Amino acid sequence: MSKESLRINEEIRIREVRVTSAEGEQLGIMATRDALRMAEEQHLDLVEIAPKAKPPVCRIMDFGKYRYEQQKREKEAKKKQKVINIKEVKLRPNIEQHDFDVKLKNALRFVEEGNKVKVTIMFRGRELSHPELGKTVLGRVAEALGDRVSIERNAKLEGKNMTMIVAPKVQKASKPKQPAQES
Repeated sequence: MSKESLRINEEIRIREVRVTSAEGEQLGIMATRDALRMAEEQHLDLVEIAPKAKPPVCRIMDFGKYRYEQQKREKEAKKKQKVINIKEVKLRPNIEQHDFDVKLKNALRFVEEGNKVKVTIMFRGRELSHPELGKTVLGRVAEALGDRVSIERNAKLEGKNMTMIVAPKVQKASKPKQPAQES
């Protein structure tokens, strides 16, 4: 529930509401103005938590404290998220071995950081008439990265570029269990 969707105090325009106390006990169905009066006596807010119910459900609570707790939970959830970026490595169909190794090292570093890698082969002029050269280079990249990655999208020719997307393989929790079984 976002702050925009919750109506509080005088924003509640319904005649009758079902009310729950701050402790969570049911107080029953009553007129909205009586519920508002009850909330004011306790120096709390009347918050509509289930507007679609018949009658709508309202809770007597400290709305400021509730919103603060909610923001804290959202911030904590955001911390635990892992943002995956797509990094790009650009190659040519007739790339030399050392240049290939440098680009491969960069791709490997990106994968180890947990990012997806878009490997692009750029064709120029007549090179476009030999797309198999690009597929060979992408095959070498996939083979060199080996079991560290899973190929998310195979080689595909798009205009003058051939692209392939690889993603890091997810480490499974079952791997540490195998050595325990052997001993």
